[in-house]
Amino acid sequence: MDTVDRSLVVSAVVADGVVGSFGLGVTAEVFGYDRTSQGMPRFDFALVGEQPGEVRTDTGIRIVVEHGLERLARSDIITITAWELFDRIPSAALLAAVRAAHDRGAIVVSQCTGAFVLAHAGLLDGCRATTHWRYAGELAARFPAVTVDPAVLYVDSGRILTGAGTAAGVDTLLHLVRREWGSAAANAMARDMVVPPHRDGGQAQFIDTPVARCEDDLLGVVLEWARAHLAEEISVESLARRALMSPRSFARRFKATTGTTPHAWLLGQRLAAAETLLEDSDAPVEEIARLVGFGPAAGLRDQFTRRRGVSPRAYRQTFRAGHAGPTAVPSVQPGVAVGPAPVQLHRHWPGAGRVRGDETGVEAGLGQPA
Repeated sequence: MDTVDRSLVVSAVVADGVVGSFGLGVTAEVFGYDRTSQGMPRFDFALVGEQPGEVRTDTGIRIVVEHGLERLARSDIITITAWELFDRIPSAALLAAVRAAHDRGAIVVSQCTGAFVLAHAGLLDGCRATTHWRYAGELAARFPAVTVDPAVLYVDSGRILTGAGTAAGVDTLLHLVRREWGSAAANAMARDMVVPPHRDGGQAQFIDTPVARCEDDLLGVVLEWARAHLAEEISVESLARRALMSPRSFARRFKATTGTTPHAWLLGQRLAAAETLLEDSDAPVEEIARLVGFGPAAGLRDQFTRRRGVSPRAYRQTFRAGHAGPTAVPSVQPGVAVGPAPVQLHRHWPGAGRVRGDETGVEAGLGQPA
């Protein structure tokens, strides 16, 4: 993204008794520290409520909110971590402030049941969205204009991102970091947080079948081999032989363990390796395509554009240059306080809204719950 002279304003919306403790902690972990040494911008992170003062989280922890809704008028990123009390309708003032910030150009992120607030605001009408799988039916029933996908970790619609329950908030925010500031920044943050650097949004929210530890270990060895040999032709059959299984048993075990298919996992690995080489090397696209196993450059360009929304060349330019000032966004909704236009974090990603649930790629540790 473009370098700016000011800190990016990040606001976490909280309300008494409904704010998610875990989601708030994840949000603070991502935006509350100085990570400029990792290639991130400066963040001005704070909590926002309808009235400043003390509120309780969903687990009863008391926290102090220092800012009212007026802060949303100058926020670049707004997060809503949860809204557990479904019969408690968000106030008209809160919904108007969130709508105005989005219309002005801010990125709005919901985690878990925070999607209900975005739905009440009308921001999800006609869009695909997700929430915790347990409450997906409730979201769909209450808001028929929203296409609810209960199976994925997160949905990226450009300036609106919706994440699934609990730990998927980590995946959602790391995806945002990767999208805006590149894989190196996301990977460095993931190392600090001791979490997998990238789980694609299409991965299943949960895995039905527990797998014996010894089989996980064997599968892990096979996948480590695959990561080290991406330039080679890798088939399900060849992976199955290394795992001492039939191809059918291997594919079934793989899906039960990781929540995705061998082909989708391998594609995700190759795209992630291509991202790293585009950011950290001067190798031409043709050479990168060969090194990560796409063969001709056309294969890399096609898959990269379909999955990432931009060409490999544009991706490289985005994370190596781009120091122009932020693009102004017209203000809207007379009568609602509107601040300066936020930095257009997403504008390098014309295809950001094309994320599809069937485009999966998993880099999570084997056997980890979603």
